[in-house]
This record gives sequence, structure tokens and C-alpha cells, in this order.
Amino acid sequence: MMKKWWVLSGLILVSIVALAFYALPQFKVVNAWDGEQVVLPNKVWKLEFSEKVSLKSLDKDLIYITNDRGEKLDTTLELGEDQKTIYINPPENGYDLKSKVFTVHFKKGIQSALGRELKSPQAWKFVVKETLPVVGSQEKLASYFEEIIKEQQKSHGWFRTVKESLSATEDKATESSSADKAGGGDVSRTNVQVQGVDEADIVKTDGKSIFQAEHDRVRIIGAVPGGQMKLLSTIKYDETFSPNQLFLGDQQLLVIGQQYFNHYKPYEKQAKDTKIAPMSFSTKVLIYNVENPAKPKQIREVSLEGSFMSARKVDNLVYFITQHYPDYWLLKEERDIDIRPKFTDSIHNSEEKTIGYDEIHYFPQSREPNYTMIGALDLDQPKKEVAIATYLGSGNQIYMNKENLYLAVQNYGEMEFEDRGVMAPDTDVHKFAINGMKVTYHSSATVPGTVLNQFSMDEHNGFFRVVTTKGYAWDEKRPSSNHLYILDKNLKETGKIEGLAKGERIYSARFMGDRIYMVTFKETDPLFVFDASDPANPKVLGELKIPGFSNYLHPYDENHIIGFGQDTKIVAEKGSSQPRILTDGVKISLFDVSDMTNPKEKFTEIIGGRGTYSPLNYDHKALLFNKDKDIFAFPVSVYRNSEKNEFESIFEYQGAYIYSIDPATGFKLKSKVSHIEGDMPYYEDWESQIQRLLYIGDTLYAISPGGVSSYKMGSYQQIGKLEFGKSERE
Repeated sequence: MMKKWWVLSGLILVSIVALAFYALPQFKVVNAWDGEQVVLPNKVWKLEFSEKVSLKSLDKDLIYITNDRGEKLDTTLELGEDQKTIYINPPENGYDLKSKVFTVHFKKGIQSALGRELKSPQAWKFVVKETLPVVGSQEKLASYFEEIIKEQQKSHGWFRTVKESLSATEDKATESSSADKAGGGDVSRTNVQVQGVDEADIVKTDGKSIFQAEHDRVRIIGAVPGGQMKLLSTIKYDETFSPNQLFLGDQQLLVIGQQYFNHYKPYEKQAKDTKIAPMSFSTKVLIYNVENPAKPKQIREVSLEGSFMSARKVDNLVYFITQHYPDYWLLKEERDIDIRPKFTDSIHNSEEKTIGYDEIHYFPQSREPNYTMIGALDLDQPKKEVAIATYLGSGNQIYMNKENLYLAVQNYGEMEFEDRGVMAPDTDVHKFAINGMKVTYHSSATVPGTVLNQFSMDEHNGFFRVVTTKGYAWDEKRPSSNHLYILDKNLKETGKIEGLAKGERIYSARFMGDRIYMVTFKETDPLFVFDASDPANPKVLGELKIPGFSNYLHPYDENHIIGFGQDTKIVAEKGSSQPRILTDGVKISLFDVSDMTNPKEKFTEIIGGRGTYSPLNYDHKALLFNKDKDIFAFPVSVYRNSEKNEFESIFEYQGAYIYSIDPATGFKLKSKVSHIEGDMPYYEDWESQIQRLLYIGDTLYAISPGGVSSYKMGSYQQIGKLEFGKSERE
């Protein structure tokens, strides 16, 4: 009897388990689509399943693609790190444009890791376009934004008006300063990522004058000789324009800033009356002739709607990029309102013009509610109209060399709006070919994870390299991990390394030819050294774990790299297995990477305690470095730790530190310079905050909102000072 009872109990238990098993949600592809998708020739399909997929399902007889003649294409299958995603890579030369339609096939034998099968075979269709399609009509543009509105409203009824973001600030890290002859001799230049590709900055010099963008004005300072500096001229603007970036051409000054518009009647009423969404603000470029710097003369004005994102200059050509969020919510009341982006150009009497529907391109499968506009100006042809390329969708990180521009855009795929910020996105990389003023779309790719900043991307020998963090470091259920991807000239994956430093995120990266350096952090700072000499087979050769982290990596020479970041302290928590990480003073490290398999932190320098920071922590342009002149200088605000409270910091110093660096002996503090005279105050003083350092010949200059000071290089003895308040009142 007992035996029968155990048998019966076992059968009941098996039945319960079986019922529970089959009661689980259906095993399916969660990002299936209806109708035909439009994609580009090198599209990599990312298919997300409801649960982990069995490795046996990576079978070309179960998952494959056919053309319009029913022929099976030579594609490859790859299982993602989460084991819930299958990637279908395109044929060697991309999809054949001669085929009118393609079909993705899923057969019934596909199984989950638990052994559950797809309920039924499926087939989804897509068409391939050679290049980015254009919007083409008001109806199509309105439909694009209406789909976004529906998606937002569907997310628990959530709907918000997207407002313009402030100007995106590009992050971190830098290349060696270039120098050339002008005026007083060797002249320092803005630290840039790519030699020969200048980046806009708040301070520039031509070797005779210093140009400074500050709040509501641009100052032109006569800098030579350093002991007799004087304010030559000030270009003042009203409250509707704020200059924040500068370029120098041949006797030309470019001022880039944000223009705000005051509407004479309520915004919504003006849009309704005119059927056109009026400009709220734009990115304006003003060009001045500064042959006589005491009397700058404006010769050109161009503006693109939206906030400033980035700018580059190659020889006489200037490229500037804006990001514009249109007020698409207006379509809910007036569907025929025109929400296309606008621009002005003084060669057309600054008449407001609208980008044509046939000039607005969009990225297939994208649902980003904004525009990217890339403007190009030729300084040698002042009468030539600005060239503008316009795209729906945008990103806030770009990499550019002389031939190509890469734009990194977050890709949330089919993710619900309420999951954004909780679930981590991937990154779409869009490549644009540069030919003079013409910026043309080339190709796209999607890489897992997100890009930290412009220094996470690089092109070398025709290969595009990018490092990303997949997931969030704080998410213990789905730990973050870090990856390196190498793509060919058509952005087809060539090589990769995945799954590094789980639970951490990237804090800085540096690409130096075949060598790649990457820093991640959560509790310690691992410095990874990659060998990418074989793009198909990159390798991690070395790893170094040290306290603290580097926000920024700077090359010293072939065998040494400088890390700039923060020191950290690990504090044990009572009753918790997880320690607390406290950020301490600014930390500078000199790494010896001569043996790539065994990187070493050769020397360190710690400045101050908690609260100590430098603009160099987040802005690579704040560094002045020249190996030959033996100068490594940066602005800094120093705090010391309080003995009473671990969270309290006491202000100690504001100014700039000047170091020399010797690979044999390390760092040596040569001098400190400050624009605060006498004793330090209790708090930082904004007007006295040194923002940039530069040199002209053998004179060093420190620039703050309140003035400029000059010093003899080497001894750093002060030789001159110019206070703007006094000069501008005279």
C-alpha cells in the first residue's frame, strides 16, 4: 500500500511540474515585426527570445534568410552573451540590392535551453535600400512622430514634451598638443583627439593675440610681449546670444554659440497661426575678420536650429553639428504644422529657410524624436552657401578624422519607454564620408553596449574600433560587462573581445595605433592593454589592478601613458558585505607599458583630498602638455579632508599646477599659479578660476573669467597680469 502511495505521489508531482512547465509564458521571439522592414545592405538582425536559447538552435536549417527567388543566403548565426539573443550576420558583400524582398525564416525545431520549442514556424519580410531613405513628404514626417507619440502614451499613459537639451559637452582624454610657428615662436594649440583635426574651444591663440569666449562676450587680448598685455577689443552680445566655442582661421575668428528667440506672442498661438513651429533657439556661427584684432569686423552669420553638439575644423573647412528636438506634440492639435528644422545664412540676408522633405534622411527602424544637422563652411569661400546634411535621430558622441565622421546613437530597439534607464541600450554607429563640404552617409552598424565619449572610438588603417559597456554597473541582477569591437570599412564586424570586467564600467580609453588602453572601475582600477595589430584577432595582453580610477588617458611616449583621475578609498561597512567606495583627491599615474603583458603603475601623485577636482577630469581641452618643453599643466581646485567628518572637505587652493614628468623619476611639481591674490578665501571664486593654460614662445599664460596672467617658462616667475574688470571699464 505504501509503495502505491509513493508511486501515486510521484505521478502527481510529475504532473504538477509538467503543468507548471507548460504554463510558463510561450517561448517566442519578442521583437517580431509585422509588414516589411526597410534596412541597409549590411544589416545585422538582432533577434531577442523570451528565454535562453539552446546552442543546438544555431542551425542554418532552422534560422535562415532567402531572397525573392527563394534561394538561401550564406549568413552566419551568433548567440549573444545573454544567451537570449541570436544575431544573423549578412552575407560577405551585404544583401544584393537586385532582390526585391528578403525573408527571415524560423523553423519549429528551435528550442529554448529548457527544451521548449517555438509554437509554430514563422517568416518575416524585409527590403534593402542602398542608402538612407528620405522622408519625402509632410504626411510621412507627421506619421513618423505620431508613432513616437503613440509609443510614449502606451507606456502607462506617460507623455512628455521633449525639450531641447543644453549644449552637449564632449568628454575627456586628449592627444599630444601640436605646435607651430606664429608670432612669438612656438605656440600651444588646443588638445585634440586626431592630429590635423582641430576642435572648438573657449580659448584660442594665433601666437600674437589670445581669444576668449566668456558668458556674453568674446575678448581679444594682445598677448605679446607677456609683460605688456592689453585688452584690444571686446565683442559684446545681448542676452539672447551666448558664445561658448571658438575657431581661428587665417585672419578669421569663428564664434559658435547659442541663440535664443523672444516670440512676440505665445508660442502655441504663433505655431497655430502660421502652421510653422517657430525657432526657440539655434546654434549660431559668427565669422569675423580679425586682421586688425582691435577692430574685429563681422563678415558672415549662419545658424542651424537646435543645440550645439560638436565642431571640427580641417584646414579651411569647418564642420559643426546640432541636435534639435522639434515640438512634435503640436501635431496632436494641428497635424499639418511644419516641424522641419530651419536655418539661416547671411549670404541670403539671414532669411529663415526650412530643410526640404527630400533633404531629411532617416535611419531605418529608428524612432528617435530629434534631428541631427551637420553644417559645413569653407572659410576660403566666404560667399559659398553653408552645406547642410539633415537626419532624423541623433547621438551625442562623435569621432572624426580627415576622411570620415562617426556618430554614435543609443539604440533601445523594441524596448518600452518605461524600461529606458532601467534596461541598458545598445549603440548604432553611423559612418559619414567627408569630401570637402560634402558629408555623405556611408554605412551603419549596431554594437552591444554604450559608448562613454569620443575617445571610446577610433579609426586606424581603415578599421573602426570602439569600446563599450553593456548594462549598468549598479545592476546586480544583470551585471555590466565591457567589450571591444573592430569593424571594417563597411562597418562589418572583423574582430572583438567581449565580457571584460563584469560589474564595472569604462571610465576612459585610449587608442594608439595597434595598441589600445581601457580603464574600468567599480572598486579598483583595472587598466587593460590590447594588441589590435590583427584586426580579426585582438588580444588582451595585460591587466593592472590599482586603487582609484583614470577618467582620462594621455600618451607620454611609446612606452608610457599618463592616467588622470581620482584616488579612492575602500571603507568597510558594519553589517554589510559590500564596502563603500569614497572618492578622494585627484590622482595622476605614470604607467610603464613597454611590456604590454605586464603594465606597471610606475609613479603616482595625489593632489588634495575629497572634493579636489580639475576640469581635466571631464574636459580634455583643459590640459597643456608638451613633452619637449617638459610641461604637464592643468587647472585645479584643491580641498583637504576634515578630521571631524569623513564627508566634510575644506577648501584649500584654486589655480593651476605645473608639473614636469620624467619616466625615470616621476612627477615633479614645478609651480602653482593662481588668480587669487593673498590668502585663499573660504570658498572658490568663479571669476578667478583658471580655465585654460597656453604658451607663446617662452611665455606661459593662464586665463580665467577675470583676467590673464603671464609667466616665464621654466622658472614660472610672473611677468604680467591683465584684469578684465579694470580694462573693460576704461
